[in-house]
Amino acid sequence: QVRLVESGGGLVQTGDSLRLSCTASQRTFSTYPMGWFRQAPGKEREFVAAISASSSLTYYEDFVKGRFTISRDNTKSTMYLQMNSLKPEDTAVYYCAARAYSNIMRDAASYHYWGQGTRVTVSA
Repeated sequence: QVRLVESGGGLVQTGDSLRLSCTASQRTFSTYPMGWFRQAPGKEREFVAAISASSSLTYYEDFVKGRFTISRDNTKSTMYLQMNSLKPEDTAVYYCAARAYSNIMRDAASYHYWGQGTRVTVSA
């Protein structure tokens, strides 16, 4: 069982930046593709970004391209999401997830382990 803990959320203003972190409890983190998802109030959970185990591949949803950057440091068992130029529509609870197979995916159902989420609120 892999335990994931997110941190770094908070209340910011439009145009500000935040960096989210996701730390895993096991060294096997380095073998797992990872992803960030978010869920806004009253909406379904949606894909934000994903990264392969070696960081050689990254995927982004269109609405964050050019603003968000996903990265990971396997030596620290930690994944990051650098969020720049934040907008009110980025307000959501952000979740990190790990997938127990080698290929990275965009759909939430393909991920096996989830964190508890960290809240990001962007004021206008």
